[in-house]
Amino acid sequence: MQRYSFEHNGLILSCLDACGSGQALIALHAHWMEGKTFAPLATALAPEWRVIALDQRGHGHSGHPSTYTRSDYLDDLQGLFAHLGLERAVLLGNSLGGVNAYQFAARHPQCVRALIIEDIGAVIADDTSFALAWSGTFKTRNDLEERIGSRLLPYLEDSIRSLPDGWLLAFEPGELAASQESLNGDHWEDWLATICPALLLRGKQSRVTTQQHMEEMATRRPHTLLRTLEGGHVIHFDNLPGFIADVRQFLMRLPI
Repeated sequence: MQRYSFEHNGLILSCLDACGSGQALIALHAHWMEGKTFAPLATALAPEWRVIALDQRGHGHSGHPSTYTRSDYLDDLQGLFAHLGLERAVLLGNSLGGVNAYQFAARHPQCVRALIIEDIGAVIADDTSFALAWSGTFKTRNDLEERIGSRLLPYLEDSIRSLPDGWLLAFEPGELAASQESLNGDHWEDWLATICPALLLRGKQSRVTTQQHMEEMATRRPHTLLRTLEGGHVIHFDNLPGFIADVRQFLMRLPI
């Protein structure tokens, strides 16, 4: 994938692009992660699909703004469409990225061909303030890794950065705690606002979603398929083969 950056409303946004002439699929990561997490998916879907993985504001190689509101994220996504000259694309999103995907579709239905939502619901009430302990620069990588802990460390590997004076994360935990507060809420209206084909993916071991809630999302929204896979909240990391198989099958069935 090729990395490039562009400016939108004074913010530098970075993304990875598989390029080529394949059909466009924009992939949006979770809090704390970055576009690189979808590189294996891009490889698996090429050349039929051109995966474009955005480092969302405050993550990865993108800039750190002063605000992380719902409208901020959706405007960034609109800026990506404009930068790429895209009229329509499939949107795939995990967690934060999933809400951004279906809320963007609610406001710009003409731009969204289909939705793939990975392990996030229509009602969110999560507290990520425990991540504030990851703030700052650590003397060694091991110090930072121990602070993060073994359960979450594998998902944050791509976000660890080395500087002359130590080790830190590519994101600021305090900023993303505020982002989570903005993400929390009842988003049923947005989820039900569109009727394009949608694939809901739930990790069987997820601590973020429940089977009952995801089944309700699939039942209440037309043209929506729910699949439950082995894995936790980040299915594409925990169970990449299963994730790719379900995504590929869904994409193959999309109308031209």
